[in-house]
Amino acid sequence: MSTVLWWGRTESEYSRNRIVRRLFEDLGWQVVYFHPFSSQLGLLESLMCRPKRADLLFVPCFRHRDISSAAFWARKWHVPLVLDPLISAYEKEVFEREKWPPDSPGAEHRRKWESRLFAEGDVVIADTAAHAHFFQDRLNVRPENLHVLYVSAEQPLFSEKPPPKPDPPFELLFYGSFLELHGIDVIINAAKQFNTPDVHWVLLGEGDIKQKMQIEARDYPNIRFESWIPYESLPDRIARAHIMLGVFGPTVLTDLVIPNKMFQSMAVGRPVITSISPAYNDSLEGFETIGWVPGGDPMALADMVRTWLNAPHQLEKRGRETRKLFDHYFSITSLKSALKTIIKTAFANAGYDQTAP
Repeated sequence: MSTVLWWGRTESEYSRNRIVRRLFEDLGWQVVYFHPFSSQLGLLESLMCRPKRADLLFVPCFRHRDISSAAFWARKWHVPLVLDPLISAYEKEVFEREKWPPDSPGAEHRRKWESRLFAEGDVVIADTAAHAHFFQDRLNVRPENLHVLYVSAEQPLFSEKPPPKPDPPFELLFYGSFLELHGIDVIINAAKQFNTPDVHWVLLGEGDIKQKMQIEARDYPNIRFESWIPYESLPDRIARAHIMLGVFGPTVLTDLVIPNKMFQSMAVGRPVITSISPAYNDSLEGFETIGWVPGGDPMALADMVRTWLNAPHQLEKRGRETRKLFDHYFSITSLKSALKTIIKTAFANAGYDQTAP
């Protein structure tokens, strides 16, 4: 059996990592691990313990600081290196956290640092085509080195479930980590247009701005907040909602990624309303099954919710069609085919014959 060496200080139980590990295993690969005590000293540690040669090296999401040590062994062993960063540190620090102005020396230094790291990979995986274009345009990743592997949702945990009855009170559910980019203020301002006990707006999770949002919504009993729940309980909680809410913040990241909640809600078979984004251009763009609204526009969100709730018996059909879209674009079968292509491309780009499955 061919082996892929999973390299870095990774969160092994993060959903993206679990899904990708399963894909490798389904394709006939054995997954082995090198988990250094320190990323900064990872190369030194690997030189001391001498990991066993693998057929392919894989650096999982968020592990930028492990790329250099993985690249050393990929070159030494003459095997391909695949990077799955999931985020751009440059984008996150400059455009999301606004640590430096985009035209500042600090931002440019960060961009060049990340560009050099990504150049080490024989394939750099992006989670959407929009993110791949960002990697190419801003970080100079060669287009032939870029491939898309959607985040999707873990199966069978997130499976299609029977819908709630199409009767009031209707529940709209958002869940997440309460970040500015989620546009929770947009949800609350939309909910204020429905000050009625027949429509419940539920915001589930924890995060930086939760208390601020609770203060904003304190005079509206139809807006409810719930604490975070175990991951394994999330599918059943989604199933209780009539409509799922995506993200609504008009930010650079919103234009690049499809959030986990989108895939998971679709997998359970619930109608979803979310902001229009280039992240969907290569998949869901144009499908009216999804409730598309402009980012940052609470009135547009309120109007979409009102339209859907005026025809509540259509919600079940919309949910079934949403699940069909998930199966077509984001199923495990589709992801497995994409990873198979990524592996073949990695061997070709590295100039090696593929002897792996």
